[in-house]
Amino acid sequence: MHLRSPLPALALVVASSLVLGGCFAQDPNATAGDAGGRIKLAMLQPPRSGLSPFSDDAFKLSRWSTAETLVTLDADGNAGPGLATGWRRTSDLAWEFTVRPGVTFHDGTPLTADSAVNTLTRAVAASPKPRILDGVALTARAEGDRVVVTTGEPDPLVPQRLSSPQLAILAASAYRPDGSVDPVGTGTGPFRLVAVNGTTTATLDRHDGYWGGRARAAGIDVSFVPDGTARAAAIRSGEAHIAEAVPVSQAALLDPATITEVPMPRTNTLYLNTQAGPFRDAGLRAAAREAIDAGELVRGVYEGRADVAAGLLGPALPWAAEGRTAPTGRAAATPPRGAAITLATFSDRAELPEVASVLQQRLEDAGFAVEQVVREYAHIEEDALAGEFDAFVLSRATVLDSGDPVAYLRSDFTCDGSFNIARLCDPAVDEAVRTASLAEAGDGRRAAILAAEAAVLRTDAAIPMLHERVVQGDATSVVGSAKDPRERVLVTVDTHLR
Repeated sequence: MHLRSPLPALALVVASSLVLGGCFAQDPNATAGDAGGRIKLAMLQPPRSGLSPFSDDAFKLSRWSTAETLVTLDADGNAGPGLATGWRRTSDLAWEFTVRPGVTFHDGTPLTADSAVNTLTRAVAASPKPRILDGVALTARAEGDRVVVTTGEPDPLVPQRLSSPQLAILAASAYRPDGSVDPVGTGTGPFRLVAVNGTTTATLDRHDGYWGGRARAAGIDVSFVPDGTARAAAIRSGEAHIAEAVPVSQAALLDPATITEVPMPRTNTLYLNTQAGPFRDAGLRAAAREAIDAGELVRGVYEGRADVAAGLLGPALPWAAEGRTAPTGRAAATPPRGAAITLATFSDRAELPEVASVLQQRLEDAGFAVEQVVREYAHIEEDALAGEFDAFVLSRATVLDSGDPVAYLRSDFTCDGSFNIARLCDPAVDEAVRTASLAEAGDGRRAAILAAEAAVLRTDAAIPMLHERVVQGDATSVVGSAKDPRERVLVTVDTHLR
């Protein structure tokens, strides 16, 4: 098995200090007094789309509490008020949302039903559109202080959809004639985004006019630090107050008082290209599945800080384990006989290259000839979505967008899904996902979701290996940071330094 060779302590300190000196935000105008009131945050991934809210960058805006949505989600995934104070379903296809009064955007303009409609209309027209809108025909119009949302077919999850950070409501000034979106100074949250330095740093100041009350921290100084060792070292050295996604290899080196571990709806999955290459053959996909020892990955790569996957949905959704049944009708494994495959992953999450190395060894033991490709995510996503690789190791959040797994199942595994790395197009899967999407919230919907999961697993297009945990680093001076399994919230109105 592929094992780590830790750096000697002195080498680790020297290497970390060199990395930290060059990548953490330093405000030359900060004084000793106001620096203590600002949260220094080390984040995993830099912006990939200029912080466009229609991309995954939206989750950064959400975690910084600068951009907000009409609807919020509680810990159980139930919809609650946000920039909308309430809503009601007026017909099979229509929902009515009442816009919160007295809210002002960071540019000084008021939040209105028209501004909310502007955001939703632009999101529908965006290319690519937000994942939460995959397969959804949605229109919005303003009626007084209300936003009327209409869908092409009955959709019981419209409120949950509008909680997606990719549908955050920004001021009209955010939207440019060329179709780009600039979130600087255009949100509604307790922190106002004031500057973005490319893929290096971002600066947010407290927005004293926030409708939900004055934030306790003076601001947030963000540094984008893809190197996991550097993020962990930042907590030890005091260069950061909060570090997201601490690698498991570094967690044991930190003071236990600075580490929090929470099961999360994130699955480490091997996606197999079903459209081109050797894995068009379901028998070879089955052979790949049988070659993988997920327990080996959990014990060796994740040092026990993960859970072996029984399906696509993990322990952060307890109902999934309670109602899951084994998929039937899987193809029998056929001998690989030296079939050449390209196995790819990205380096932003420190464990993934090591997972790929272990998988390469096991797949070669099973008879595949494996070439491995590892790049930063920003430089590999396009090729992965274009089907350039035979196999791709992905750490994937399964309820990130709506608190409901259907959006993930649709985007990743249906014929027209926008994130279909496996290039899967299976009528039975599409029908199962459609059935789940139309089911009302509750036990019936959960059963339909598990039936759709089983339909995907039957194809072996995706082989779930393990469920990750949030490993977050917080300096002992930090009070009230969020430990959110869905990775939507991090610094809140109540987060502050002792």
